Amino acid sequence: MKELHSGHLFWPTTLEQQNTYPPLSEELHVQVAIIGGGMSGSMCAYEFARKGMSAAVFERDTLAGGSTSANTGLLQFSNDVMLCDLIDQIGRQAAVQFYSACVDAVRQIGIIAGDLATNPHYVPRSSLYYASSEQDLPKLRKEYETLRQNGFDVSFWEPDTILKHFPFRRSGAIITNGDAEVNPLRFVQGVAHAAAAYGARLYEHTDVISYERAANGKHLLTTADNHVITADHVIYAIGYEPEELRGQLIKPVMNRSFAAVTAVQDKDKLLHWYNQMFIWETARPYLYMRTTLDGRIVVGGLDEPNEHPIEGEQERSKRISKLHDKLTAHFPMLDAPFEFEWSATFGESVDNLPFVGEDPAQPGVYYCLGYGGNGTVYSMIATNILYDLIKEGHHPLADIVGLKRPTLQS
Repeated sequence: MKELHSGHLFWPTTLEQQNTYPPLSEELHVQVAIIGGGMSGSMCAYEFARKGMSAAVFERDTLAGGSTSANTGLLQFSNDVMLCDLIDQIGRQAAVQFYSACVDAVRQIGIIAGDLATNPHYVPRSSLYYASSEQDLPKLRKEYETLRQNGFDVSFWEPDTILKHFPFRRSGAIITNGDAEVNPLRFVQGVAHAAAAYGARLYEHTDVISYERAANGKHLLTTADNHVITADHVIYAIGYEPEELRGQLIKPVMNRSFAAVTAVQDKDKLLHWYNQMFIWETARPYLYMRTTLDGRIVVGGLDEPNEHPIEGEQERSKRISKLHDKLTAHFPMLDAPFEFEWSATFGESVDNLPFVGEDPAQPGVYYCLGYGGNGTVYSMIATNILYDLIKEGHHPLADIVGLKRPTLQS
């Protein structure tokens, strides 16, 4: 199994208890079989079961045991690709439609959070997106105007306004409203528990090793323990490109990133962090920072073009020290040390959009692959798309993120 992270993770320490689920021990018939029990798979199970479809999740390890624990819990409608660039890439109507779907997804995640027995620490936030250099300022202003003209809730801060609200000065920043933060592990644990309450079946330590289509059109999945699952539809929500798609898509770029979480900061010192906004920048790779409900700081970035997390403490510590330097450069008064740090693998598609939709060669087989820096939001969008594709046969975003779009063809 590919290791997706290394180091000392923070989110597992916030769980009072972790729900567990049995392995599959019998033959099973289900409308929708979901392979993968992370963010995407759990959200699909929740929505499908809530809307009355029989769904089952099959996770070869433990639910939320992959990249979820290394997720930093940022929910933003802005993406790694600016709206102005996405318009150039896919056209204004489609680009605005996609960005609007991200706005709706953040809001929908909040609604789901309110339905959970476990508090996932969902909090609405605004974001400060600043120009990393003077050279980036014209592009940032263009992005602000594009967002504003298309109805998004944004404002622009000049240097003096930034300095009035924060202990640092930048040449300009976009303020986006309608973002949110969440504890990703508590969220997935809560969503999975709620999915089960709605009737979804959840199985851990259940490795699906083969797939075939029966003569009657049903999908037959066989586990490593030789149990057969019969499904009307199959969703691969495994976080990376499955073997079944090898060669069909342009290979995504796999990178490793770094993140750290401080000890609890002094409350008076946190007053220098206006409204506990998310902070990120135009540089690529970019730095990002957020707070937690108990007064910690999450800092991340320093992406590197390598698909393997750094295992060695010494090498990882060098990157983490750089993150600490960047934090104190912005907030000199926030002097609580890092208590948790990790390196994690993540993927990016060539066009900065997720892979969501039906396999062009396998009717009834769907993929929910949320590549990119906005994975949780993409998981929500993907859940909505896949439900409509299965139930109605169409969704307005299907062509934008589908597997037949030109940039994904080999």
